[in-house]
Amino acid sequence: MKGEPDLIVVGGGSAGMACAARLAEGGLRVLLIEAGKSHRDIRSAVPALMGGVVQNPEFDWCYSAEPDPSVGGRPDVWPAGKRLGGGSAINGMMFIRGHRWDYDHWAELGATGWDHASVLPYFRRLEDNARGADAWRGQGGPIAVSEVRSRYPVTDDWLAAAEQAGIPRSPDLNGELAEGADFIQLSQRRGLRASTAAGYLANKPATLEVLLEAQILKIETADGVATGVTVRRGGEVRTVRARAGVVVCAGALNTPRLLMLSGIGPAGQLQEHGIAAVADVPGVGQNLQEHPGCHLVNAVTARTLNDDSRGPAALLSLLKLVFARSGALTTGIGHAQAFVRTREGLPAPNIQLAFSAFAFEITPKGNLALAKGAAVSTFVALMRPAARGRIALRSADPDAPPRIEHCLLGDEDDAAQLVEGLKLARRIMAQPAIAGEVTGEIRPGAAADSREALRGYVGAATIPMFHPVGTAKMGAASDPRAVVAPDCRVRGVERLWVADASIMPTIPQGNTNATAIMIGERASDLILAAI
Repeated sequence: MKGEPDLIVVGGGSAGMACAARLAEGGLRVLLIEAGKSHRDIRSAVPALMGGVVQNPEFDWCYSAEPDPSVGGRPDVWPAGKRLGGGSAINGMMFIRGHRWDYDHWAELGATGWDHASVLPYFRRLEDNARGADAWRGQGGPIAVSEVRSRYPVTDDWLAAAEQAGIPRSPDLNGELAEGADFIQLSQRRGLRASTAAGYLANKPATLEVLLEAQILKIETADGVATGVTVRRGGEVRTVRARAGVVVCAGALNTPRLLMLSGIGPAGQLQEHGIAAVADVPGVGQNLQEHPGCHLVNAVTARTLNDDSRGPAALLSLLKLVFARSGALTTGIGHAQAFVRTREGLPAPNIQLAFSAFAFEITPKGNLALAKGAAVSTFVALMRPAARGRIALRSADPDAPPRIEHCLLGDEDDAAQLVEGLKLARRIMAQPAIAGEVTGEIRPGAAADSREALRGYVGAATIPMFHPVGTAKMGAASDPRAVVAPDCRVRGVERLWVADASIMPTIPQGNTNATAIMIGERASDLILAAI
């Protein structure tokens, strides 16, 4: 970019791409700096190849958490997108907005202006929904929201079984009420992944410049004001200035790390690593939240995606993708889902059941490998865990990965709710609509026939859903743990904003990518109003 940009946006992920594009549409000269490569890669574009991009250093930072005693001391992988489009370039593409209660709760916690009525227009603005527009849904936006194109009759049977188990059918889980069961919608356009990079760059604003394969080493400040960044590209390290400031959109794992490397964070931790404090902000890196979950896996007689992934059927799947943009290769991580309450008195559903007409294994490297034989899986996930963790620095070295400390089942009631969810998932599979197709339970298995046995399975099999949030919490001035104000400004530093999943006060219901994009959209308007 010739001359000094108005704003530098750090990170071109789900939120960053949205924020940068909208800021440029607002008339600002924006420099978006992304550490990864372009999103234009067939391994990202073809949905079923997602198993080859997670834990692939070309697409993913490939982080690993500290050993987690709550799951037997296992050090889980925690992916973070390293491509233009960020998480939206490598995720399972499930598009879900969360429950209205989530956003009203944010406002109650001090994130004023982020209640459901206030964020709904931004959800509608970002999407191009295949189901059409109404008071709740949008059309014409940059992010395509499509129906599943890898349809299997067993998925319809599961939805019918969910109704038989007492779960009402929802007309639209992204509509007026995010409760009940329905087919999953995906961030896809014509059967291919619709990342934020693909969506927002389709009509790239003239005042937006994107710099790829450039790693931010530090946010530069002077007298408590953000002035630019130090960036390394190839072997060159230089400082880039911005007239109006810096917007950090590096994600829930890297945003707190970058803030602390820049002297913004808990003063004691900064001192441990020899980093001079620019602003003592104790909440940086705290409040880490993640959805924990585990699988119910059943062998079935029905045809599943596992059958269509090998032999002659695999060739047919390729032809369907090329000529019809349908079939097994267009699959997302799930095909149908339900949001349910396993207890009375809850303000919103506490469990997500995500049904897939296939079964897979998580390899030791953290990516996915399809299981052999016809099988289906129900992922049972806890929506509002009580457990909290943190992101800390390993050292002052900007190349050192963040230290991820989180106990997935650090609260015993979180485990108890997952047990309740597993029992409900089993009850669905026992209903007449689907039971005749079930030949056995692969995991946890028939031997897990007591609450104690299911608790043991939960402790061994629970994994993160790859939805980290909350590490630069948004809140009121009176909240000592709040890192950013409701207008996304960082406490104690002028002209510095954060706009990504790290600012979520609490984790919302369901997959978090749509919420992250919404944050980028809304933050852009707040920043434009402040400049």
